Amino acid sequence: MKELIDELEQWGADVIFGRARGFRAAMTRFLMSWLSWIFCALVQLRIALYRKSFKSQEYLGTQVVAIGNLTVGGTGKTPVVELLAKSLRDRGRKVAILSRGYKSKKLDRPQKWTGIDGKPIPAERMPSVVSTGTSLLLDSKFAGDEPFMLARNLDGVSVIVDKDRVKGGRFAVRELQAETLLLDDGMQYLNLAHSFDITLIDSRSPFGTGHLLPRGTLREPPRNLRRASYILITKCDGSPNTELIARIRNYNPVADIIECAHSPVHLENLYTREREPLAFLEGKWVGAISAIAVPESFERSLTALGAKVEIKRHFSDHHRFNRRDVDDFIQRCVERDMEIIVTTEKDAVRFPRPTEINVPIYFLRIEVQILNGQEAWDAMVDRLCNPPPIRSTALKNAGAYRI
Repeated sequence: MKELIDELEQWGADVIFGRARGFRAAMTRFLMSWLSWIFCALVQLRIALYRKSFKSQEYLGTQVVAIGNLTVGGTGKTPVVELLAKSLRDRGRKVAILSRGYKSKKLDRPQKWTGIDGKPIPAERMPSVVSTGTSLLLDSKFAGDEPFMLARNLDGVSVIVDKDRVKGGRFAVRELQAETLLLDDGMQYLNLAHSFDITLIDSRSPFGTGHLLPRGTLREPPRNLRRASYILITKCDGSPNTELIARIRNYNPVADIIECAHSPVHLENLYTREREPLAFLEGKWVGAISAIAVPESFERSLTALGAKVEIKRHFSDHHRFNRRDVDDFIQRCVERDMEIIVTTEKDAVRFPRPTEINVPIYFLRIEVQILNGQEAWDAMVDRLCNPPPIRSTALKNAGAYRI
């Protein structure tokens, strides 16, 4: 059943991105186009209900920074969250990342936690604590891919997972003394009031396929960029983004725009943790395996670094690899004399140990580099590190969230 669901998810993605051809795919796209109109109406209605205060937002008395995007997946959000968390941590802020833990498994029993009052916290008030900043408490199965990655890479930053991020935020503020909450993938999470919205736009595919879900990859219409406090254009290659910036300015004339690249840094062996420089890929025959929204971007990066990507294997986004998946791929690579296998860092946290490691397996480490707008980034970090005093009576009038 799991394999059938994965195949359906992959086929659905192929339909959306236009990779699937034929009559069935065309009719599916036609039907999805009509459903997209309904989806758009519901999205705008929901936002209007919050704007008019028919639906209420929670204010936790501390900074809440939402980092998200208009599209589903593929904008390079996790490295941006990591960079911002590091920047704030290094400036002395106590940071907690709140995530819904997409495709994470529910804990068999809630974690036990003694509150600051010395009493055990009831199960209904307890989120999943991936990391306290000093201790890693959950693996990727129960944390989710991105939260586990962030927790593993960020000493001194706590990571909390719960679909109810208001509950997670309350826990982080009360029990972990968090001063700044980073709402991972939080642009559309409106139950919790945002102090700032950082919206990411992929320079290669800024507005996805141009259609809203389910026909396309847009979660909201592009005009909703007006809610953004800061806009990051991601995955830039150094060429000008003049036309894209002009289009963004039509939707949001005031937000600071920062251009950044998601640059490969090194290769790291999944099992030995040995690191290799990027030059290690030059001229090597490579098998690439991934389960991400846009695998082509990952494979282009390998090719640009000089790898000969001869064998490719794609799974649906967030697919949890089993040993058979990995063993079969390794066998294909052995038969074709591949020198190494490379996956993404996000996929590496879901990799089981294969029966035999006949080909070395690495992940490609990616980090964010600011190309244009460093002053705007620094000013944003300064602003977050030196917030004005928050008065409970004036909080709702402080423009905490512009819907």
